[in-house]
Amino acid sequence: MAEIYIELQRNGAYLKCTATCAETGEEAVAVGPVNDPEGLKRLAVLKLRNRLEARRPPKLGGGGIVV
Repeated sequence: MAEIYIELQRNGAYLKCTATCAETGEEAVAVGPVNDPEGLKRLAVLKLRNRLEARRPPKLGGGGIVV
């Protein structure tokens, strides 16, 4: 996986974490309480990885019916 940039922005009692893929520029955001920044980082990175995985083309072969 490519390098991921993490940005944290505080707004009162809430923290917004943005994870950005350096290769594609794709972003994922997580918002939560300010007292759990590591949890928000993990969540944002997980969401980003899921988003990038969904963009990949399906793998070929492996069990399709051939006529």
